[in-house]
Amino acid sequence: MAAEKLRDLSQPMDVALLDATVSAFYGTGSKEERAAADHILRDLQHNPDMWLQVVHILSSAQNLNTKFFALQVLEGVIKYRWNALPVEQRDGMKNYISDVIVKLSSDEVSFQRERLYVNKLNIILVQILKHEWPARWRSFIPDLVAAAKSSETICENCMAILKLLSEEVFDFSRGEMTQQKIKELKQSLNSEFKLIHELCLYVLSASQRAELIRATLATLHAFLSWIPLGYIFESPLLENLLKFFPVPAYRNLTIQCLTEVAALSFGDFYNMEYAKMYSIFMVQLQAIVPSSTNFVEAYANGNSEEQAFIQNLALFFTSFYKCHIRVLESVQENINILLVGLEYLINISYVDDIEVFKVCLDYWNSLVSELFDSNHNLDSPAGVAHMMGLQMPMLPGMVDGLGSQLLQRRQLYTGPMSKLRLLMICRMAKPEEVLIVEDENGNIVRETMKDNDVLVQYKIMRETLIYLAHLDHEDTEKQMLTKLGKQLIGEDFTWNNLNTLCWAIGSISGSMAEEQENRFLVMVIRDLLNLCEITKGKDNKAVIASNIMYVVGQYQRFLRAHWKFLKTVVNKLFEFMHETHPGVQDMACDTFLKIVQKCKRKFVIVQVGEKEPFVSELLTTLLTTIVDLEPHQIHSFYESVGTMIQAETDPLRRGEYLQKLMELPNQKWTEIIGQARQSVDFLKDQDVIRAVLNILQTNTSVASSLGMYFMPQISMIFLDMLNVYRMYSELISTSIAQGGPHASRTSIVKLLRSVKRETLKLIETFLEKAETFTDKAEDQQHIGKQFLPPMMDHVLGDYARNLPDARESEVLSLFATIINKYKGTMIENVPRIFESVFQCTLEMITKNFEDYPEHRLKFFSLLRAIAAHCFPALVHLSSEQLKLVLDSIIWAFRHTERNIAETGLNLLLEMLTNFQGSEFCNQFHRTYFLTIEQEIFAVLTDTFHKPGFKLHVLVLQHLFSLVESAALTEPIWDTATVSYPYANNGMFVREYTVKLLSSSFPNMTATEVTQFVNGLFESKGDISSFKDHIRDFLVQSKEFSAQDNKDLYAEEAAAKREKERQRMLSIPGLIAPNEIQDEMVDS
Repeated sequence: MAAEKLRDLSQPMDVALLDATVSAFYGTGSKEERAAADHILRDLQHNPDMWLQVVHILSSAQNLNTKFFALQVLEGVIKYRWNALPVEQRDGMKNYISDVIVKLSSDEVSFQRERLYVNKLNIILVQILKHEWPARWRSFIPDLVAAAKSSETICENCMAILKLLSEEVFDFSRGEMTQQKIKELKQSLNSEFKLIHELCLYVLSASQRAELIRATLATLHAFLSWIPLGYIFESPLLENLLKFFPVPAYRNLTIQCLTEVAALSFGDFYNMEYAKMYSIFMVQLQAIVPSSTNFVEAYANGNSEEQAFIQNLALFFTSFYKCHIRVLESVQENINILLVGLEYLINISYVDDIEVFKVCLDYWNSLVSELFDSNHNLDSPAGVAHMMGLQMPMLPGMVDGLGSQLLQRRQLYTGPMSKLRLLMICRMAKPEEVLIVEDENGNIVRETMKDNDVLVQYKIMRETLIYLAHLDHEDTEKQMLTKLGKQLIGEDFTWNNLNTLCWAIGSISGSMAEEQENRFLVMVIRDLLNLCEITKGKDNKAVIASNIMYVVGQYQRFLRAHWKFLKTVVNKLFEFMHETHPGVQDMACDTFLKIVQKCKRKFVIVQVGEKEPFVSELLTTLLTTIVDLEPHQIHSFYESVGTMIQAETDPLRRGEYLQKLMELPNQKWTEIIGQARQSVDFLKDQDVIRAVLNILQTNTSVASSLGMYFMPQISMIFLDMLNVYRMYSELISTSIAQGGPHASRTSIVKLLRSVKRETLKLIETFLEKAETFTDKAEDQQHIGKQFLPPMMDHVLGDYARNLPDARESEVLSLFATIINKYKGTMIENVPRIFESVFQCTLEMITKNFEDYPEHRLKFFSLLRAIAAHCFPALVHLSSEQLKLVLDSIIWAFRHTERNIAETGLNLLLEMLTNFQGSEFCNQFHRTYFLTIEQEIFAVLTDTFHKPGFKLHVLVLQHLFSLVESAALTEPIWDTATVSYPYANNGMFVREYTVKLLSSSFPNMTATEVTQFVNGLFESKGDISSFKDHIRDFLVQSKEFSAQDNKDLYAEEAAAKREKERQRMLSIPGLIAPNEIQDEMVDS
């Protein structure tokens, strides 16, 4: 009864009853009462007339949560329906909210009591302002400033409203408002700032009320990043701010405001004012916190305000230096306070707080990068001119003058840079390759999970240290060797000190000249090996071992040039492979693989003083080397040796090495197959299945490094392997047929499936890698003829015959690889592939979006390979089959799993391009154009599909370009059902799109929709304006408001990243040698 009474909105609501319902929802009632209250409140929230009761509820409600509920309803209306409301309703609501805010904030008691409610009303007012101001509420700022002058509490609340408004317009507007609206609001705020500025100055100079001063400083903080600079430097504002800095109550807010000022940079006009501001600030700072302060202790023992002050101090220094450090470099007295400031910043950088360190590190990275660039450009007059910001042509005398300025600048920073090197060495983050870490109990253990934050930090620190090394190689080397010497004599030995030092040494690989690097590394490796010998204790040895492995893994250039060192290091790694401490063996195998990949030729030639190549010696003692390794480590070891063998140029010797390497697994394989021929049941034993799996995994590892040269080995086991595959497949199907779906989760079935998957993986790896080492077409053909026919029944036929739960997704990826590799030659096989996998896989994956996740992506990758390389085969499908293909593509890009949706969209784009150039262009688009357009708009305006934005835009651009191109020669509408004779396809698509979007977005006017559609046709030739036009539409349609919209700008971010990578490649050592995809010739 009560529920019906509340739901009846034809008369004023019973607010007392609503209060009771809200109270029940927030926990005063039973579980059933809460559920019933939730149901009623949801119904009310979704009722379009509910907002008309808001004023009545706000006036009468006793419960604060009831008022919040009413404001939530109102917020929804403001966001989505405001512009559609009649003028008198908009004005009424606007005036009511303003009056309530003024009333509640006009006296101290009600303002403090209702603070939460007033804050929420402020947010509502700002949401209204985004629609009404400036066009329909021109007097807003003057009205607000006038109200603020009437009482200090109203003034405090007005400051809060202004702060919210500034944040909405300048900080949170992207993706919230159209670009035109943002521009309009920014211009309005700028033009009316004079009144706000006067109000802030008046408060700061006249008020004694602490809360009001704090609110004013907080508002200024929001405004300072965008107001015209004259308001800061040509008024008493800066003076007032510096006056408040020494006062503890305002210190943090003031320094935040000063940081905003420091971050502004508009030419040289105010350089003197900036220098003066910095000078006064430093005098005050030294009185508050002397530069000799131990910031590490101060931060550790400080309260939250003191900790925030240290963080704000770091932000101030880094912001000021980023924009104005040049101002301080020009006069001697400023240089002295600049060096004091850098000393402060270096001391703060030691604070044990990751956020504080990130702030400092970000600045140090930009400073050393700038110093390096100017140093780097000393040899180039154009570079010098660019560094000094000059546009004119350079004369030789001028270059000398600028060159000496740059040298002076470099000398100026010599002291701080030396201290910075020590900081970087002491705080170096852990690189990805290091697997051995100290846990919270102080034990040395194997790392179980990668910490992405640490990896990002390592990347920035590594880059910073590379620049520092380039600026002064001698100092870098001296600091590292001095620190290592202390470790050796035990003076400074802790796990952390040794780790950070070795990580720093490893991270500067590639930055030194070869001769210097050789000298440096000989000392480092010698000292580390000595340390390993003299240090006692298993944990200590594990830490040192991990550091040796990390360092040698980084310096492959050195190892290639010094065979004796290379051999010693590899033998040391073999020694570590017997060390059972967690993580040591893994790291030894990883490092061995990394070294072999870059030095492979060294192991297959006879070195000076050796009787035979190292690989030959290694194969002789293979069994003793791997005796203590786990299976996955053995596979890695086999891959490493395979990489060595691949470098052997003599086919005969290469064959011998391969035979020797595979001797152990082949022996076991022959034994198992021999036993199976006598009794098939032998293969059902779990230990035998595990042995088969292990042999196949070993083969896959070697195939991945040998490619084409693996041919003799795979040929030998191929047919037996397919027979085992088929037999295990039948076993799995029988088990699932007898035991039902849960049988697929039993250990025996899981094991059998692992063997099947590994078989497919081995074939796919071999085929994929075979092309890496051969360009001969006849080799490719030979492989195809030998391996494809047996697989057609053993693999494809088996897939079709199996139960869904027994089908391996790897079959799909294997055939995708085969088609990508053999391209058009596979056309005649496509019908067979289609028949075996298409229908049966679709039935598995289209029931929902969750089942068979592996099959989904691989299925669409296979379809994409067919569309790209065997398009004629698709054209010859029956219309039912083609419809099935298209339905599956639409289903793919509707998927919320990003990889699947992207594969579907890429596939669609390729199909559209192929059909556009084919004879079936008219027929295809008549059947599917409208469906595709409708489906793309559906995902484009769905927030779950934001990551696909770039591809959605490309598909739409293709469609809108196509309808106005010469490719379509017939109408794409159905002339039998559409009687109106359109002049052309473009006119038809315009009208269809307007109807489609108007029905989907009733909140948009017909004019807005028509403008958008016309804009699509006008901007289709320029992808960036086409994209911006769609972004604005998404904001207008309110589908993407108040959410994270970075996916809509992902393409621009990717282009920026690529440009940065190209820059890094030009500086030695900045991209680690092992990350550069070169062959690193080591002959």
